[in-house]
Amino acid sequence: MIFSVVLTAFVLVAPVELPDKTMFATLVLASRFRPWPVLTGVGAAFALQTAIAVAAGSLLSLLPRQWVASGVAVLFAVGAVLLWRSAKETSDDVPGEAAAPGSRRDQDWPAWRIALASFGITFLAEWGDLSQLATAGLAARYDAPLSVFVGAFAALFLIASLAVFVGANLVSRLPIRLVRRTAAVLFAAFAGFAVYEAVIAFIA
Repeated sequence: MIFSVVLTAFVLVAPVELPDKTMFATLVLASRFRPWPVLTGVGAAFALQTAIAVAAGSLLSLLPRQWVASGVAVLFAVGAVLLWRSAKETSDDVPGEAAAPGSRRDQDWPAWRIALASFGITFLAEWGDLSQLATAGLAARYDAPLSVFVGAFAALFLIASLAVFVGANLVSRLPIRLVRRTAAVLFAAFAGFAVYEAVIAFIA
């Protein structure tokens, strides 16, 4: 395992997921159900989504180096643009649905049913998400799929844990615009580096 790749994946994925729709979905689930089954289902969904993204990125890495670098540049450039635009459109206010969890309901549900519902909601919400694109791009960029998986999954699981156990109080304190703009800058920097690598590969 390559620690620098793990850290890169963690640093790139975590700020993307912080103000993400999946985090708010997890907040709502945690407001209705017992926390541990929710976290189990959400974590399983993140693990599967991360594995799919790493597999897709690893397939891309089989292409010639210059095309891989170009593809990574496009992925991160698109991510940077989307993040920057979403920062302009978003408000730092927490959606009312997630801001006030209220009393827990449906406590009589068995743990497996809560975990399954949490898995399904998270898996669908996360499909095609920016964090998945980032993970695929990193897997294509580095020949270290396990390290990318560990870093990306650790970031996703940490955010899910914060959503479940800290909840809306944390989200209400987050400057969401700043988080998204910081993530956009990180994506843009990684895209610029990938463009440089692509140019060098085409010249060589």
